[in-house]
Amino acid sequence: MKALFPLSGAIARRGLLKLAAVAAGALLFTGAAQAQAPAKTKVAAIYTVPVEQQWVSRIHKALTAARDRGEIDYTFSENVTNADYERVMRQYAEQGNKLVVGEAFAVEAAARKVAKDYPQTAFLMGSSGKPQQPNFSVFDNYIQEPAYLTGMIAAGMSKTGKIGLVGGYPIPEVNRLMQAFIEGAKEVNPQAEFTVTFIGSWFDPPKAKEAAFAMIDKGADVLYAERFGVSDAAKERGKLAIGNVIDTQPQYPETVVASALWSMEPTIDEALKQVKAGTFKADDYGQYSLMKHQGSSLAPLGTFAAKIPADLVAKVEARQKAILDGSFSVKVVDKEPKSSAR
Repeated sequence: MKALFPLSGAIARRGLLKLAAVAAGALLFTGAAQAQAPAKTKVAAIYTVPVEQQWVSRIHKALTAARDRGEIDYTFSENVTNADYERVMRQYAEQGNKLVVGEAFAVEAAARKVAKDYPQTAFLMGSSGKPQQPNFSVFDNYIQEPAYLTGMIAAGMSKTGKIGLVGGYPIPEVNRLMQAFIEGAKEVNPQAEFTVTFIGSWFDPPKAKEAAFAMIDKGADVLYAERFGVSDAAKERGKLAIGNVIDTQPQYPETVVASALWSMEPTIDEALKQVKAGTFKADDYGQYSLMKHQGSSLAPLGTFAAKIPADLVAKVEARQKAILDGSFSVKVVDKEPKSSAR
């Protein structure tokens, strides 16, 4: 009987050894899997407006897509005041984020100062200025090409020949889109008249709406909605609107004829590629917003596909083809557009 106990003990020991081996194997497998899994890049973004605002929403969308693919750990701050911007930038750099994205239009000096203090952090900022060595890259929504095409559509759809444009601020990033839109409209109707207003805000839909109402009262029947609120005015008065940056036709199916779309994915993907490779440097990423890089496009005509004259559609398609094959170039004009309406 005594012999049974040593035998049971031996069996138990062998069982424990097997369990230990299995556990060790599992740990090795887990460790190998973790070693094989690529490390996620820590990315932070700083926004001075809500992420729902059309311009910022494009950046947020691209970074969210990268997060959902498992490439990055993404955190962001929205509604950051200009006075607090520098502090938030420093905080994200101190937290070890490898890439910090944001808009520095109103805080250029502060943003560039922070970049100098954290040379190991990559900064990709919407900016009117040039890149700053070694780590401050700039980008912009270079969507003047589809803006030109929407201008053609606007002029072709206008019955009065009077077109209104409502923008946030007269900075190069806005000016060039409006200038391209106006030139596109002039290609279709050289006699078209334009009323231009800037509301002095990046996000004030009621103010943009009132500015649009004033234009409608002066005869404008097509409105360029660089800001939210303009399409609401057009809808209420039975006029047409042209969208900017995002496609709002689903929300305004009888109002928004066409939109110039911005896709931030090519810009973000290129920046992440450089950060991961350790080759990020000060550069101008604006080119990745061009149509040839799929950074911008003309939105599908959708509910207006059958309402736009066939000859106008043909002109727009021909001009788009010329832009894509390089035989036509949309001029970049950064100066503030002026009203021409009498």
